[in-house]
Amino acid sequence: MPENIIIPISPEGLLEEVLKMKGSGCRLVQICATRIEEGYEMSYSFGKDLDLYTLRFCIGEDVEIPSVTEIYPASFLYENEIHDLFGVPIKMISLDYQGTLYRTEKKTPFK
Repeated sequence: MPENIIIPISPEGLLEEVLKMKGSGCRLVQICATRIEEGYEMSYSFGKDLDLYTLRFCIGEDVEIPSVTEIYPASFLYENEIHDLFGVPIKMISLDYQGTLYRTEKKTPFK
């Protein structure tokens, strides 16, 4: 039976935990931001076989987090989307659209 496992982590442990996922042969499934009262809940999901592992942490509104594009290059799309729509500051995205991935009437509409 497939498992869906949520792994609480600290924002500071993000890169280390993502490296562990890569090292264990997991593929990146999605990166998601959700607005919560104190800022954002960040979820990084990885799959291996039929199992899903989600690294999850919360950050304050203006807390900067590192990009994972050096580990999973395709994550640049998720990270640009989260920056553009939520305003989450993500540092060192390998292909950074500088807030122009989406054309929206309101800048960071989900902030």
